[in-house]
Amino acid sequence: MKVWCVEDDAGIRDIEVYTLNSTDFEAEGFSDAKAFRSALSGDKPDLIILDIMLPGENGVELLKFLKSSPDTCKIPVIMATAKGMEYDKVQSLDLGADDYLVKPFGMMEMVSRVKAVLRRCNVLEKEHLLKAGRLEVNLDEHTVTVDNERVQLTLKEFELLRLFLSHPGIAFTRDQLFSDVWGADYVGETRTVDMHIRTLRVKLGDCGKMIETVRGIGYRLEVKP
Repeated sequence: MKVWCVEDDAGIRDIEVYTLNSTDFEAEGFSDAKAFRSALSGDKPDLIILDIMLPGENGVELLKFLKSSPDTCKIPVIMATAKGMEYDKVQSLDLGADDYLVKPFGMMEMVSRVKAVLRRCNVLEKEHLLKAGRLEVNLDEHTVTVDNERVQLTLKEFELLRLFLSHPGIAFTRDQLFSDVWGADYVGETRTVDMHIRTLRVKLGDCGKMIETVRGIGYRLEVKP
């Protein structure tokens, strides 16, 4: 799940991004409305944490923009307000904000509110339960089942399966798998990926056949009828 943090204070922004990345989110930070708008023209986040007191275009103005655009109006927004700014909180909620955080706030409170908003918006459950035929992966519980029977996977096997299930039909090169599962700075041989794919297929039984070898490229998961 992608969470974008729009915060002009670099110290606060960095710890927000670090905390979210450490709790299984993909977080990115922006220092002002200009940088945020530029990024928004391409990719879209699943949730936005938006500071009200921004230089130039403030958070309330950005919120109005987000809620008035068909491309962004459904993205959940949590506003960060200063202590005692009751009017800002009320105005933000009236304009369509989904929740607010009062500064200074704890990072675990932030994570809890992010999860709660995503849950209310029916985003978290959808993304945290991945299914393909008789195969099911619960990302919250970190479990894998085939025909409701638990399958024990190693961490890397689980991450490979999660990546495939999140992008069915997409072919991944071995380099991409190294980058996404082992980390961009991982140094190893392509046989490492092949070995993990092989053991993953075996553990999944018949469902392992969904992980196909794409000759000359790598691997992909095709959902079988």
